[in-house]
Amino acid sequence: MDTTTHGAFSWNELTTTDTTAALEFYTKIFGWTTEVMHMPGMDYTVVKAGGRPIGGVMAANKEGCPTTWMSYVTVDNIDETVALAQTLGAKVCVPPMDIPEVGRFSVFTDPQGAVVAAITYVKR
Repeated sequence: MDTTTHGAFSWNELTTTDTTAALEFYTKIFGWTTEVMHMPGMDYTVVKAGGRPIGGVMAANKEGCPTTWMSYVTVDNIDETVALAQTLGAKVCVPPMDIPEVGRFSVFTDPQGAVVAAITYVKR
């Protein structure tokens, strides 16, 4: 997970309607291990490859929300990145918001409609 290099893919996250089935599938296919993190209002499962966190799985939080993988890209400043993306034709799906003890992220679509998330991690 590259949390310091601007422009590097750093996290992958699956939002699904059936986390149990998804985790059973992916752990068997890829040999991933998991660690459940209990958060207010939800459980978040971190998936690991070779003991290293590479992504997470969470339940879809809205009815009709599609099952999908989301890629996160590390950026130096999420607010500046989102502003620039908008000037280049992006549409913001999730405005910049904080994830306590992790960082600040946003989700947007590029001008062609592809969805991507960007994140500025908390400096450790």
